[in-house]
Amino acid sequence: MNKRESSSLFRARLTHLLAQSGLTQAAFAQAISIDRSALSQLLNGPDPRLPRAETLLAIAARFQVSTDWLLGLSEDSGAVTQTLDSVETEAALDDQSRTAMERWHEDATGQKIRYVPAQLPDLMRTPEVIAFQAQASEQERRRLQAQTQRRLRLSRAPETDIELCMPFQTFEIFAQGAGVWRGLSKGARAAQLAQIAQTVDELYPAFRMYLFDGRKRFAPPMTLFGYTRAAVYAGEVYLLIRSRRLIRDLAQGFDGHIRAAEIHAHESADWVRGLGVG
Repeated sequence: MNKRESSSLFRARLTHLLAQSGLTQAAFAQAISIDRSALSQLLNGPDPRLPRAETLLAIAARFQVSTDWLLGLSEDSGAVTQTLDSVETEAALDDQSRTAMERWHEDATGQKIRYVPAQLPDLMRTPEVIAFQAQASEQERRRLQAQTQRRLRLSRAPETDIELCMPFQTFEIFAQGAGVWRGLSKGARAAQLAQIAQTVDELYPAFRMYLFDGRKRFAPPMTLFGYTRAAVYAGEVYLLIRSRRLIRDLAQGFDGHIRAAEIHAHESADWVRGLGVG
């Protein structure tokens, strides 16, 4: 294969990766540490050309493909096809006190995020609910508060595209102060529901919340970051999945929950607002 043929194949495969990633050109360029104009040249320049070696390696590492596949030397993309042996703990914080989930959210800027929370949506928690969840640990309270603020900031970004889907019974249990919420005051629960309704109204339609009947369907707590990464919450750890086939299966299941939703995105804020606090 000559250089021109290799360059043409590289352009086609780069275009495929861009479409599959769900990223904008600006976000894609940022992900591989090049300027948007340099990416535009690789995708649409008058003559197909090969990238610099460091760019080629960055594309391969970021999108889990082989350099041989990118250059047309192999038909095997080399994409990971199984769950990685990767487990991230909630306590594994970086130097900015961010959890793995927060880092993945920032990495996924510009991609569609699908989200099933374990309890309440964490970007909408009030200080009273955070203090209740922290179980009298001041350090944990500060960490959860910072996490909530960062998640809310990311959700307000112009390129946000988030779908949240969860059982409506989760909110009913919270409103009644039952289960894990036993002991949280009625006033704190009412304020939290008002905060959720207000936030959903503020962020809609970039943020869309769907509620299904948990007696009919089950969805494990998880987050899908486009089609490049998925994290399934398993208590104190996240199981990290990079297999695109598995992520697509999870995305199809998530879309099934949305189709079965009994409270749709345009109704969810008013539905939460109308809950009676026991």
